[in-house]
Amino acid sequence: MSNKLKAAILGGTGMVGQRFISLLEDHPWFEVGAIAASPRSAGKTYAEAVGDRWKLEKPMPEAVKNMVVMDVSDVEAVASGVDFCFSAVDMSKDEIRAIEEKYAKAETPVVSNNSAHRWTPDVPMLIPEINPEHTDIISYQKKRLGTERGFIAVKPNCSIQAYAPALYIWREHGPKKVVVSTYQAISGAGKTFKDWPEMEGNVIPFISGEEEKSEKEPLKIYGHVDSSKGEIVSADGPIISSQCIRVPVLNGHTAAVFLDFEKKPDKQQLIDELVSFAGEPQRLGLPSAPKQFIQYLSDDNRPQVTLDVDYERGFGISIGRLREDTVFDYKFVGLAHNTIRGAAGGAVLGAELLKAQGYIEGK
Repeated sequence: MSNKLKAAILGGTGMVGQRFISLLEDHPWFEVGAIAASPRSAGKTYAEAVGDRWKLEKPMPEAVKNMVVMDVSDVEAVASGVDFCFSAVDMSKDEIRAIEEKYAKAETPVVSNNSAHRWTPDVPMLIPEINPEHTDIISYQKKRLGTERGFIAVKPNCSIQAYAPALYIWREHGPKKVVVSTYQAISGAGKTFKDWPEMEGNVIPFISGEEEKSEKEPLKIYGHVDSSKGEIVSADGPIISSQCIRVPVLNGHTAAVFLDFEKKPDKQQLIDELVSFAGEPQRLGLPSAPKQFIQYLSDDNRPQVTLDVDYERGFGISIGRLREDTVFDYKFVGLAHNTIRGAAGGAVLGAELLKAQGYIEGK
């Protein structure tokens, strides 16, 4: 009998749900204990519910094909058979907030890919290498919810992964003004080229809600837990201005970043700080943690999606073209896998951190 923790995948039929299922195949700590989705999928086997809509190159795991999909709104039934949940439900934000709190109040921790709870003051928004201490807020959240083990944690937007870690690593130099343009893959919208043929050879200069997320979410991640208020207080800076563009790429969000520092450092110092950085996931040896969080690529034509998006199994970040600028102090290009590091994989890594810290345990 397996001693792995059982996870429910809420919203398991969509692209991010599929990525969760793929990542948990052969995971050393976790396994899929239940799959829940909308009423139209409930009662079908997972293979029947997904049909020809499996979106990943890696085949659907055999272990889930005959699992019967449950109704995500049947909270007690889903929660009773698992230790915690990954959430990727496709609902309105109000509906997501409500159902994730229901699972938490059913004493089943929720690690969410959704944005609905990112600005709930006592919900940690984790990039595990950057702000693992933000899980301290969970004790305050449990008091609000009236739970003993149930809580909600979220991961941030996929578009910030390619640059927010670098700004954090360089924090002692005082990043103060940042301008970033992100070039975002279509899988970020849950699509493939089969689903979205009009994206072939096309660029769309607007992604709803992305620019606000790109500018504000890093500040919560860089913030601190205020025990007197029982909430996470966002950092004052840096000031970030962004524009987000959809490009004809399947996987991989690229960021072109310009930034000023309070104290302009040496270029080589910045590179050395990137490649030598190790966070809590590396120190703990978490199963999904990249051995080297950030790689720096010195070739002028890197990072490239086709060459670098799968760095460290998609959990690592690639940065290149760091150079002085004529208007700002420096500019660089970053790349992160948006459905692994930026979505389901980031949530899996977050769950591993929460397990290592004792927040997720077997029922």
